[in-house]
Amino acid sequence: MHGWTVKMSTPSVLATVSLFCIITGGALSDMRGTPALEAQQLAQGSAHLHRRLKRGWIWKQLFVPEEDSTPRVIGQLKSDSDRGEFSIKYVLSGEGAGDVFEIDELSGEIRTLKKLDREEKAFYVLQAQAINRKTNEPEEPQSEFIIKVQDINDNVPQFQNEPYVSSIPEMSPIGTTVAQVTATDADDPTFGNSAKLIYSILQGEPYFSVEPKTGIIVTSWPNMDREAREEHLVVVQVKDMLGLSGGYSSSTTVTVSLTDVNDNGPTFQHHMYNFVIPENAAVGTTVGRIMANDGDIGINARMTYSLEDDLEGSSTFIIKTDPVTQEGVVLLNKTLDYETKRRFVMAAEAVNDHVDTRFLPLEEFADRTSLKIFVEDVDEPPVFLSPVYEWKVPENAAVGTVVGSVSARDTDTVNNPIRYSIDKRSDTTKAFKIDPNNGTITVAKALDRETTNWHNVTIEGKETTQNHLSSSAVVFIKVLDINDNMPRLARDYQPYICEGIQAGELIQLLSAVDPDDPVEGHHFYFSMVPDKHINPNFTIRDNQDNTASIVARRSTFTRKDRTKYLLPVVVTDSGSPALTSTSTLTISVCSCQPAGHCPTGGVEALALSMGVSLQTLLGLLVCLVTLTVLSILMVMVRRHRRKQQEGLEVATELELPDTVSQKLQLYRDAGGGGADLDVCQPVVPLRPHPRRRERRLRKEDVRASIRMSLRESHLIGPEDEVFRQFILDRLAEADQDPYVPPFDCLRTYAYEGSGSSTGSLSSLESSTLETVPEQPASNPRPHLVRLTPWYGAAEEDTVF
Repeated sequence: MHGWTVKMSTPSVLATVSLFCIITGGALSDMRGTPALEAQQLAQGSAHLHRRLKRGWIWKQLFVPEEDSTPRVIGQLKSDSDRGEFSIKYVLSGEGAGDVFEIDELSGEIRTLKKLDREEKAFYVLQAQAINRKTNEPEEPQSEFIIKVQDINDNVPQFQNEPYVSSIPEMSPIGTTVAQVTATDADDPTFGNSAKLIYSILQGEPYFSVEPKTGIIVTSWPNMDREAREEHLVVVQVKDMLGLSGGYSSSTTVTVSLTDVNDNGPTFQHHMYNFVIPENAAVGTTVGRIMANDGDIGINARMTYSLEDDLEGSSTFIIKTDPVTQEGVVLLNKTLDYETKRRFVMAAEAVNDHVDTRFLPLEEFADRTSLKIFVEDVDEPPVFLSPVYEWKVPENAAVGTVVGSVSARDTDTVNNPIRYSIDKRSDTTKAFKIDPNNGTITVAKALDRETTNWHNVTIEGKETTQNHLSSSAVVFIKVLDINDNMPRLARDYQPYICEGIQAGELIQLLSAVDPDDPVEGHHFYFSMVPDKHINPNFTIRDNQDNTASIVARRSTFTRKDRTKYLLPVVVTDSGSPALTSTSTLTISVCSCQPAGHCPTGGVEALALSMGVSLQTLLGLLVCLVTLTVLSILMVMVRRHRRKQQEGLEVATELELPDTVSQKLQLYRDAGGGGADLDVCQPVVPLRPHPRRRERRLRKEDVRASIRMSLRESHLIGPEDEVFRQFILDRLAEADQDPYVPPFDCLRTYAYEGSGSSTGSLSSLESSTLETVPEQPASNPRPHLVRLTPWYGAAEEDTVF
């Protein structure tokens, strides 16, 4: 049934056997499938029965070894129609056709063109076809087949997930899993032994071992101690080909750390620790440090220290654990005294905070040692029997009165004598003094409680030795009060009585003060000065609450009869002995307002004191104010007029030589017919020219300019360019000045020719010429000047 013949190369015997089995199975399958196909066609009622074509070949698979760089024939295709006459042409197509594989179109041999790599591509799917060279028709239908790349051991196994780091507790039993290493091989695991791996230990025995197939590393040594060795490096090797010769291998390193367990207890390095501390050390001073070594780390090395007191159980020292260094810090808990006790002996114990009885018994987690502390003698300052003294002394104590006594002693064994003194800064008034030998304090000057009721005095005690050590104590001296101040009225009372008052009405409420401070408090008594006759005008009523009332005894008080009354008031305190003071009050009589108010101050009071009425006094004040205002106004008006007159002076006196006959005169104002008329007079007030003061010429400058013009006047005439330019400049100045009045103004300039026998008519010799900025608006009648006609002209006004 097969029309193709396949020839295989000698190395492909195994492949040929496989191919034969596959082809046979395929043929049988085709034979079983033919009747079914014919029956199906008959069932469909096909008019024509199609015969199954004869298959010339059934091609399944070829094999080619990888990494073979020599081109070689890996198989041959041959059709049943090929009679050896080369009439059949074989064509190959599909994956790798032409660049990886080629076929001899005459013989049908398939050859490789280059080296193949199975790890890059494991198989190729190709199609083969036999074509008749004469008819160019297919002799056989196209057939598909597979060329599989056969694996060889050309890859090294590689470890995954490197680096490997693991940790296990110390003292772990044998067989404890440490880690698992995994390697892979790129070769084909289904063909041969190229990808079959085996693990082994190169370094790390006898502490660790590895399972050959799984790569699991386990412990093989009992009770590994972290304190002896904390880290182990295990080198694991992997081989392919089941470890046989000719295979590839690689290795990796596994870092194994041993974690700590509490298998060690604290241990002191010394059985006795000696320390020295001075007796004047402050409470909380560090005496020393002790240390119990523990081979463990972390929480397993934490410990707590404790002290067992000496026989007296004084708890003079305490111990605390330093959380960083795990040392025991011995601290001073109470003050020391070398003269009382010079040595302390006690026991210290260190106990682990966390214990684990799996490794050690309970008593192994503690250790003890001894401490001996010596107190060092220090020269100390004297000590007062009491740091604070408080005494009392009456303020009338005589100078030399003993107030109290202080005492200090030297606590050292030498017991030096002490001298006492008062700190001058604490007793600036020098009210007390002290006996330097026995410490007795006495009064040095009279005391006054009302000035200072407490004295805070610092007493210093100093040794008489070379070091002169000293200490101090504070003495509080309270000055006791005695009745040595007279009572007096609380303020300066100014009582008054109205003319219409009724008998029995209250005039003034009195109170008193006393600087003294009696224990029972103040109690004042008010009364009048004893007299043979009773005061017919007033009486004093004691209210029994440290106040008193002045009451009128009659109702016929008038200012015409009397304006003032004097009333002595006696105030007595309750001290022992009682003190008395007398104050005289002045009671004024006034005509009160409807509300009962008496104007004891201000204008009305002044009028009453002067004996004039209020209306008269007010009239005088109004006249005085009016005269003052009028005087100020007159002064201001006079100053204003003076400024106006200064601004209106326009003539400037010029000294001209007599030989000059030609004169130029400038008239600011012109008048005509003797009338007071000024053509340039403004009808509205003008603003002051802001720059006019700057343009004003000084008198000397004007004179110099006029002289220069007059000297040259005999050389020029009226039609000369100088006069023409002069007139044009004045015209331009008037046109461009924004501050001139809003109307035209005629100004006349005259010229006398040379040789004139007429004398000068100008006033240059007798007046002063100034360039006034503008005529003030406040002057309604400016000066009018009449111009004398020149050149025989008739007399006429020059103002238009």
